Amino acid sequence: MTLTIVTLAPSLLNTNGDSENARVLARRAEWAGLEASVIPVESAADLPARVDAVIVGSGNDSSLERAREVLLGVQSNLRAWATEGVPILAVGTGWELLSWGIEFVDAAPVEGLGILPGRAVPHDGRITGDLVVSHSTFGVLVGFENHAREYCGAEGSPLGRVRTGHGNGRGSGQEGVVMGAVYGTHLHGPVLAKNPTFADHLLGLMCERSAVPYRPGERTRQADGYAADARAVLLGPR
Repeated sequence: MTLTIVTLAPSLLNTNGDSENARVLARRAEWAGLEASVIPVESAADLPARVDAVIVGSGNDSSLERAREVLLGVQSNLRAWATEGVPILAVGTGWELLSWGIEFVDAAPVEGLGILPGRAVPHDGRITGDLVVSHSTFGVLVGFENHAREYCGAEGSPLGRVRTGHGNGRGSGQEGVVMGAVYGTHLHGPVLAKNPTFADHLLGLMCERSAVPYRPGERTRQADGYAADARAVLLGPR
């Protein structure tokens, strides 16, 4: 069988290369001897019959409404996937659009799809820089954050604790949100390229649902070495 990874609205939600997380999953699956395909979805008509993982990237505020319209077209699918345990990774504004909503200082709020708890609220100034997060299962996650809003209302289910950087902000010391197999994060990189343990966790969920084994291949270990070298810039040598 072929593992199918969809990336939603990539023409609007790939500003930081976050839609390429889909390619990371596909390539790691192929290195493990599995077949995988990436399907860009710009409308519900593009959806394949089976979906094994979903990536929602990040975009500019100028494209929020257009991206929201695309996501609204697959809202029922997103809810079904979340209920069924299909891994969903949403980054930046893609994550914000899956929340309860997005608030602005000088504009009307944008209603979210309500897939994830919490909402995005204005911050005084843009937040940019390296972000390092501790996770009980994945270990240390690294990436780059670049956002104009903080995130509140999901303090009970964060992705991890902030070691370096801002994350969700508001003094929470938290980064991201998790609900079942749905993950929201500020981590750019793409996050799955820089954090192989996170990528393999999602692949493990995909393969478990499909009743196929996931065993990382030799090429995977080589790529993980490159990721470790990149991480060492932030964390120190292995």
